[in-house]
Amino acid sequence: MPFGLSNAPSTFMRVMNQALRPFIGKFVVVYFDDILIYSANPELHLQHIREVLCVLRREKFVAAAKKCVFMTPKVLFLGYVISGEGLQVDESKIEAVRQWPQPKTITEWTTEAEEGFQQIKEKLTTAPILVLPDFSQPFELHSDASKVGIGAVLSQGGKPVAYFSEKLSGSRVRYSTYDIEFYAVVQAVKHWRHYLFHREFILYTDHDSLRHLHSQKKISSRHASWSAYLQQFTFVLKHKAGVTNRAADALSRRVNLLSTMVVQVPGFNSFRELYDSDPHFSEIMVAVREKKNSEFVLVDGFLFRGNQLCIPECSLRLQIITEIHGEGHVGRDRTLQLVKASYFWPTIRKEVERYVERCRICQVSKGKATNAGLYRPLPIPTQPWTDLSMDFVLGLPRTQRGCDSIYVVVDRFSKMVHFIPCKKTTDAVKVAQLFFREIYRLHGLPSSIVSDRDTRFLSHFWRSLWKMVNTRLDFSSAYHPQTDGQTEVVNRALGDLLRCLVGENVRSWDLKLSQAEFAHNHAVNRSIGFSPFQVVYSLVPRSPIDLIPLPSKTRVHGKAEDFVQGLHEVHKQVQENLLQSVEKYKLTADKKRRHLEFEVGDFVWAVLTKDRFAVGEYNKLAAKKIGPLEIVEKINPNAYRLKLPSHIRTHNVFNVKHLIPFHGDSSDDDTAINSRTNFLQPGRMMRRINWH
Repeated sequence: MPFGLSNAPSTFMRVMNQALRPFIGKFVVVYFDDILIYSANPELHLQHIREVLCVLRREKFVAAAKKCVFMTPKVLFLGYVISGEGLQVDESKIEAVRQWPQPKTITEWTTEAEEGFQQIKEKLTTAPILVLPDFSQPFELHSDASKVGIGAVLSQGGKPVAYFSEKLSGSRVRYSTYDIEFYAVVQAVKHWRHYLFHREFILYTDHDSLRHLHSQKKISSRHASWSAYLQQFTFVLKHKAGVTNRAADALSRRVNLLSTMVVQVPGFNSFRELYDSDPHFSEIMVAVREKKNSEFVLVDGFLFRGNQLCIPECSLRLQIITEIHGEGHVGRDRTLQLVKASYFWPTIRKEVERYVERCRICQVSKGKATNAGLYRPLPIPTQPWTDLSMDFVLGLPRTQRGCDSIYVVVDRFSKMVHFIPCKKTTDAVKVAQLFFREIYRLHGLPSSIVSDRDTRFLSHFWRSLWKMVNTRLDFSSAYHPQTDGQTEVVNRALGDLLRCLVGENVRSWDLKLSQAEFAHNHAVNRSIGFSPFQVVYSLVPRSPIDLIPLPSKTRVHGKAEDFVQGLHEVHKQVQENLLQSVEKYKLTADKKRRHLEFEVGDFVWAVLTKDRFAVGEYNKLAAKKIGPLEIVEKINPNAYRLKLPSHIRTHNVFNVKHLIPFHGDSSDDDTAINSRTNFLQPGRMMRRINWH
């Protein structure tokens, strides 16, 4: 792909990673067109060079000989000098001190003074005084200003990391003392923005008034702009007396060596030539030169649309979006708004949408479950008490009889329920005993049981027991209780019933369970159009209200109607009503859902619900998704089995609601997730996954 297209850099990086993948991590580091080959000895190095060049020849890549350096013990790579001794600081970081001129106002400058002066500069700029940044430690930023310039020192633990200075020019020379000091702070923060963004740092200044810069009631437009910029950062502002802020103060007073800062972005100067060949802006350029277009204007060869700089078709479009979106990883609309505030090109919306959609950090860190997956109802039973669902209601106050939980069993056909008090510590054996004592004696053995993934229902004993009696066990998707939505509805209704019945006697709720059970089974169920009692026993049970004397004709008529209606007709009607109810619910539910279906081999992000974390591991700033993960089995359109790394202790079946399509190449290394979103390593739940 030719450079100049918006996605050329990422495409080129992906090609380089793919071509050199067998060597990366072994003896090759690649960053775009920079290939770094490292070896333990010269003989091995020649072999490594030969292997890399063979790959480049095979892939038809051409390396410019004048840009290649072979067999070198030291190389400048990505801002650092790399050698056998390790990493060294880039010379440009200490240039401000190293090029300090000899003092001119001293009447006597002896040889001893010159030697001492050079020794001071050497001590200030050589290890271990000048240290590499440690991003696990807070940064300290010292700034100062004079009438001729500004200076700053970035340090950690009292040791300098880098120096900065700038000569004042133009209108800035006429700034007030407060404005110059304020400007020094802003420029220093901008200069080391990549160190300070997303990290709290300490800002030292010798101008005491700056401590109140966030509490002023009236500020100028200039101060408002500077304050707005600084609000992106988290820092503690501290005053430091001028006599102790010597390094920054000295850097701001270097009259002979200070240089005016000119912002230069590589590639921007080429815009003047690119406009004429751009398929969109070339016609506009002609119209502007002929003064036929008032919407656009030329300024120093740059094309503007109002206050927006027009960006011709080139790789800088992607760079602009990357920089602006990377400031805070805001959403699509806000990123588009920020880009359009300063720049314009015809496909700006499409390119911003595509970039934000494919941003790995956003995909990992944002969003929860989606509305994906159409409603898939469970099969409709044909008769009472052959297909059951069961669950536990936990977290209730302990009663005088030691109960703190409820074992809930629901017939999926008649909607009849049984509420059985129990304890939270009740194991699978005791649950089975409760079932055979309270359910089996009344209704016999079921054909199927639907439940969640409670450890009791997943135990070997429970599975073996029901396998022996030929009862099928169906489990809901992990951490997706909506699979057994019927039991969840019953649990909510039970909570409402108990709150009404127990009143203030909250520790006697177990004595009210029988009353709650009768009330539920006696009421007409909206889904089937009958009460559960009618469906199971073909009659309406007597209740205290039936003791009221009523005209015999009415009573006889009611009884006759109940008896005439045969049990078979009731069951047939119930089945039809259930089918209509399910279809009606599906139609309503699917209006708020969207169909999303994956195939085996697809890669997805898996949403991490709170329940999937180990106790004490969940926090609000944890990554919201893991991935990309490969789908290894399609259980049904709403449930998928994923390929999880061996150390992840969670069930590998996910509901489609918790799956989000992965955008991008799953083998990309160039878009690797940053350290904040590294997650899921063995022994911890929230660290990084790296597998392919």
